[in-house]
Amino acid sequence: MLALRDLQKSRLICGALLMAALALGGCSSQLADMTPADAQAHPREPGSYLPVHDLPPDRDQAVMPPDQRAKIEAELAAARDRQAVAAKDAK
Repeated sequence: MLALRDLQKSRLICGALLMAALALGGCSSQLADMTPADAQAHPREPGSYLPVHDLPPDRDQAVMPPDQRAKIEAELAAARDRQAVAAKDAK
């Protein structure tokens, strides 16, 4: 019987704390919108992102030729392999 009373008290206390948290949470958004009297007003500017359907202009540069791209990829692969060997030697 005593455990039932304790359970009812704890449920009542938890309910009251939940209600207080919800009530204070609703007020916090209104408090966040308040500004001090000496604060500067910030202008509301639209976002700096482009609209969805506006595409950037075409590039003026030509696409890299395949032989030059293969040469660069080979150089990068060789550099990667040299670093891997140097990392093994450092251990």
